[in-house]
Amino acid sequence: MPFVAPLLLMSLRQRIENLGPYQSLLLLAVPMATVEPLKLVAVAVAGEGHWIAGTAMIVTCYLLSLFLVERLFIIVKPKLLIIPWFAKLWTTILAVRSWIAASFRRMREGTS
Repeated sequence: MPFVAPLLLMSLRQRIENLGPYQSLLLLAVPMATVEPLKLVAVAVAGEGHWIAGTAMIVTCYLLSLFLVERLFIIVKPKLLIIPWFAKLWTTILAVRSWIAASFRRMREGTS
């Protein structure tokens, strides 16, 4: 019985990897469309004076983002990069991230 859970996860991963590019995009969009607005709701709850509930919601949302959306993105990224507009967007995001990191390194070293 202890081997059932890993087998189910492997089977689920294989099914996700067999999806097409737009199906993968939809699969990634659903949890993101759920988790991201919940972060705003959590801020509103905290703003109403319910600090503990708001903080718990924010922590939960960030954990869901980290463990669910990030893991799912790693699995579906090869399929998403087949979509031309997504590949271009991803390349642009990586270029901007590299530029920002290089800018911070230069500032830290004291050069412009």
